[in-house]
Amino acid sequence: MGNIMQEWNAVINVNESGFKKAFDVLGEFGHVRKTDFFNVLVIKADDIHQMLETLRNRSLKDPEYLSFLSRLIPVTSAFTFQSPEEFEIKARVVVLTYVPELAGKGFHVRMRRRGFKGKLSGLEEEQFLDKALMESLEKSGHSGHITFENPDAVIAVETVAQWAGFSLWKREDLERYPFIKLN
Repeated sequence: MGNIMQEWNAVINVNESGFKKAFDVLGEFGHVRKTDFFNVLVIKADDIHQMLETLRNRSLKDPEYLSFLSRLIPVTSAFTFQSPEEFEIKARVVVLTYVPELAGKGFHVRMRRRGFKGKLSGLEEEQFLDKALMESLEKSGHSGHITFENPDAVIAVETVAQWAGFSLWKREDLERYPFIKLN
């Protein structure tokens, strides 16, 4: 894929025949690109927060405004990887930066994998990262627990071919931006 996707800070899943509308609507916030994956786009938004707020405000006024959108997942850190081993090493480093925010909270890791089929298992990586976070919380003398029932926070892991992006979303963020859809 070369460097087509060098820079992105959100992954977009569009609904059937939503491509043109996605480019029209999201294009004002940054550079939108197709990927090699079905109904998956990426965007390098100039200002993620402003994009989220604008989409939220417009969809409150017009419930059909985001009908083209299945989900939109911003990421705050990203890296490339060439193997499952490299993914795990780098992913562990990234998620451990979230430990202070997870102290005393219920959370889980949610991974969506695109590419590396048969080499990288979303479920196994979620469990690997959940375990790393729990161990780190315990070492730092904090509690925390893995939960899927109304968690305080969800860590999103999005892979697109050899790119991985990460972000942490608190319950109130997910309520504020219903189009993020992590589950």
